[in-house]
Amino acid sequence: MSVLTDTFTIAGDVRIPKVAFGTWQIPDGSEAYDAVRVALDAGYRHIDTALAYGNEESVGRAVRDSGVDRDTIFITTKLPAEIKTADGARQAFERSQSGLDLGVVDLYLIHAPWPWNAIGSDHRAGNIEVWKVFEELYSSGRARSIGVSNFDVDDLESLTASTDVVPHANQIRWFVGNTQDETTAWCQQHGVLVEGYSPLATGELLEGGKLDAIAKRVGRTPAQVALRYLLEKDVLPLPKSVTPQRIRENADLDFTLDQDAIAELDAIRD
Repeated sequence: MSVLTDTFTIAGDVRIPKVAFGTWQIPDGSEAYDAVRVALDAGYRHIDTALAYGNEESVGRAVRDSGVDRDTIFITTKLPAEIKTADGARQAFERSQSGLDLGVVDLYLIHAPWPWNAIGSDHRAGNIEVWKVFEELYSSGRARSIGVSNFDVDDLESLTASTDVVPHANQIRWFVGNTQDETTAWCQQHGVLVEGYSPLATGELLEGGKLDAIAKRVGRTPAQVALRYLLEKDVLPLPKSVTPQRIRENADLDFTLDQDAIAELDAIRD
């Protein structure tokens, strides 16, 4: 079985493919459309987007045009980080669902616990208000699963103390040398799937040769080693590229890392 069709289970019975194709910073139009089509042709069955990315329409069109059964494709999108009201959350979900035009959203995330222009500011009350709308979307079946992104332990504990549904996933910046151990441990102890964005540290991991020796030993590229590391830690990687060769390379993860390699990677610090 391919790692692209292997799944984690969230929300009790929702199967989520273990590798996602990320679309952050891919412009709407032909770039996003073509990248998603290449990814689907390469076997990816999990596509990650967000209203803030501005490319949901192209992502949705690529999925519809791909010829791949919609039921086999998992779609994640996100509520913009600055929206912290119930009405705003409802309106944003309608925009995303309409833009994607793919029916039910498979996973809907709060993009961040604070607006991007006020990182670290306190929006706990707003997150709770928004999450109650997420719970409505989940209970009604309009979203098959719900989660958060960029939430640390304090954010998660604040949210779960005042709401009913524990997030099904938390998408955080996670890569070799930056493993967010405290947040990862909390999530895994509470049944929250950790998804790792920027799993190649936006390319920085491929510089300086940190992974070259391991990659040579296992007969893989440094990028493949970096991505496989997340899977060995039960973290879902979200590689992103617009280059067809790299899109396909990032999907070729059907190998394992031995304990020595994992220990070497564990020892790397950002």
